[in-house]
Amino acid sequence: MPPEPRPGRGWLLRLVIAFAFAQGAVSMARPAVSYRALSLGADERAIGVIAGVYALLPLFAAVPLGRRTDHGRCAPLLPVGVVLIGGGCALSGTSGSLPVLAAWSGLMGLGHLCFVIGAQSLVARQSPPAEQDRNFGHFTIGASLGQLVGPIAAGYLISEQDGEMARTSTLALLVSAAVAAVSFTSLWRIEHPRTPGAHRQAAEKVPVGSILRARGVPAGIFISLAVLSATDILTAYLPVVGEDRGIPPATVGLLLSLRAAATIACRLVMSPVLRIVGRAALLSTTCLLGGLLCAAVALPVPVWGLAVMLAVLGFCLGFGQPLSMTTVVQAAPAAARSTALALRLTGNRLGQVAAPASAGLTAGVAGTGAPFVMLGVLLVGAAGLGLRGGGAGAGTAGAGPAPAARTPRRERPRARRNST
Repeated sequence: MPPEPRPGRGWLLRLVIAFAFAQGAVSMARPAVSYRALSLGADERAIGVIAGVYALLPLFAAVPLGRRTDHGRCAPLLPVGVVLIGGGCALSGTSGSLPVLAAWSGLMGLGHLCFVIGAQSLVARQSPPAEQDRNFGHFTIGASLGQLVGPIAAGYLISEQDGEMARTSTLALLVSAAVAAVSFTSLWRIEHPRTPGAHRQAAEKVPVGSILRARGVPAGIFISLAVLSATDILTAYLPVVGEDRGIPPATVGLLLSLRAAATIACRLVMSPVLRIVGRAALLSTTCLLGGLLCAAVALPVPVWGLAVMLAVLGFCLGFGQPLSMTTVVQAAPAAARSTALALRLTGNRLGQVAAPASAGLTAGVAGTGAPFVMLGVLLVGAAGLGLRGGGAGAGTAGAGPAPAARTPRRERPRARRNST
């Protein structure tokens, strides 16, 4: 039987553009929410709770959404996610109390989850196994672009002057809602029809326990949790560190964007680095170095030293998300890849609930630098798991699927051709 024609990559470019605007809105809104909370009288503990609520609703919604995506289309989740992100941003800007601000922040988090599950499932479903590392790397460039521009825009709009922080943080949140709406311009012809065989395969319902027992899935989930927690705490707590050390919001925004720029650079060179180093060694090394750098953020270094550390940290953390996606997808049963990605996102959201809450407690007891030490310990633990299980599924980019990927027999010849 001749191989099925492969779709072009226009869908991936449109997905990256849409993700860049959606992630840009969230990356702009997260520090703006922290500054709005500060204007409402929040302390470090309250900032941690609000950051945790952002992940609370997604924590319970991820697996059902993944099940739904395994049995149907991915694309409908994307506009739903954009509407929820935009609504959460706009409503956060109009909130007048900390509980209401936390609730709308949770709505924003639910929208981000919907978008990410749909988008990641599209990449997994429409990418040949040998191209998954590269396509997930390109896909996450959209997130990095949003993380690059969003904090700069928030820092530019927000003023620390007396009486101005409340008004300017509201403006930043309303602008972020408008940025999210731009994503709609790229959400067209982004999903290709599935083959009848794929529909039959997706009809199988794989138990969650079986997915979690697959070699490589737990390691991929924990690495993703650690890396995202580090990124999340940096976004939420660097404004608090800036307040403590007298660093203005515009400079904090530039520092966060520098980290994101380094992450983009990492993902542009990811494929050749993978071919040289291999996935397990790369995950372990970058998590270990990232952990040491995270802990070093707690030191009273000058702004230029903080900038250097955040640039190297961004480069190291950039490998974790796309490689953990491929690790989970290739290790999970073929009929449950969206559910496996949803479990990975559940782990992410669990980290986003627990890490900010823990960060708030440690910051209240030991100072604003303590959460970064905690993150360093988490990333060092991820480095050990990366060495043990991070290479499950495939050793390097372009190496083709390993047996754990459980790809259907008819796909294997095509994957071998792509790997040469």
